[in-house]
Amino acid sequence: MTDTALDRLRARCADQPPRITVVLGSGWGGLTARLQDAERIPYAELPGFPVSTVAGHDGALWLGRLGAHRLAVMSGRKHVYETGEADGMKLPLRTLRALGCEVLVQTNAAGSLRPVMPPGSLMAISDHLNLSQRSPLVGEAGSERFVSMVDAYDPALRQHAQAVAQSLGTPLHEGVFAWFLGPQFETPAEIRMMQGFGADAVGMSTVPETIIARHAGMRVLALSLLTNMAAGLSNEQLSHAHTLAQAQAAGDTAGDLLAAILSTLPLA
Repeated sequence: MTDTALDRLRARCADQPPRITVVLGSGWGGLTARLQDAERIPYAELPGFPVSTVAGHDGALWLGRLGAHRLAVMSGRKHVYETGEADGMKLPLRTLRALGCEVLVQTNAAGSLRPVMPPGSLMAISDHLNLSQRSPLVGEAGSERFVSMVDAYDPALRQHAQAVAQSLGTPLHEGVFAWFLGPQFETPAEIRMMQGFGADAVGMSTVPETIIARHAGMRVLALSLLTNMAAGLSNEQLSHAHTLAQAQAAGDTAGDLLAAILSTLPLA
């Protein structure tokens, strides 16, 4: 963690530091337009924060408010497939934890493995499969590196998300998220294997950040926007441009749900 980034953030929100960190994936960027008293800080002004190479990621930290909660919103993340290293989000997340954030709310775009979750559906992640078997904690010292991943996705936060979704009339599925390293999409054979393993959705992010957050003592809620059926389950031609187009089409529904969840999120 760089003191420079932490000091700069403390200077900007000394009176009321954020208690919730949000990481925005593809299709979820509309949340920043819903923030009140918003301030945008480019990652370039925060030493150690990631410069994303992925289209559709803003590359900035937003400070703002929704309801009674102050938020730190990361518009863009570092993916493992960009560098091959799993710890690209370790410094920013630990910085935000030191700033005062107790909860990490993650979002992503993912492929669906279940016909009951067609493109445009939303899913709360209940558990994950780390198919890449990469960890951002490699190189950590001491017994603290052995963090439990039971209930990595906080049951109480998921219950809250479901209650909010029901009040809005927005279906919110729950399921297991399988993380593949990427950047290539999965093969149909890999998807059939994942179905046998009990996965419900597949993507190229989120799991490393969850590991970092749990190691730091943060509670985690994660939501997926299903932008396509996974390889071999439809006639769609998978591409990043297709993912972005599908994510944009469902972005308003996803953004409304996310804003409602965040504005009423129960904090200890």
